Amino acid sequence: MALLSIPVALALTGCGGLALRPADFGWPVESVLSIDSNGMAEDDRYNIIFNAKPLLFAETGDSVNVSKHSLRMIRDKEGYYFITAVGFKNVYVFASAEGALVIHNIIAVSEKGLEAPAFNQRPPFVQLLNGKEKAKLLNLDGVQERVKK
Repeated sequence: MALLSIPVALALTGCGGLALRPADFGWPVESVLSIDSNGMAEDDRYNIIFNAKPLLFAETGDSVNVSKHSLRMIRDKEGYYFITAVGFKNVYVFASAEGALVIHNIIAVSEKGLEAPAFNQRPPFVQLLNGKEKAKLLNLDGVQERVKK
């Protein structure tokens, strides 16, 4: 009877207790994703594909003329996706879920719309560049000020 209880105990403890830490999910550079006529954005390098129509509709009010857009996307150390595009006034932060990207936060970054957005990693932040404007440091909560050491 004791021999039978060992595999059962191992199976029960193995289901929820295993965590591989530390883990860094960050992408070193942004990806630029084209959107096809069906509204699908795809990045072969990181093997991600998603329907961008709801995002484009939220930002522009248009989900029909989607293929003229390309998205800028980067993943931070914790695994959240930061997404924006030319003309967007916001950066959208998504978490991954079962078969979906789920909105975590919407960060207002421009009153007029971004002209030339680009992302970089600047741990612990994601840096947003926009042409000659001063770079913005972002995290899950929004725009941050760099802490001086």
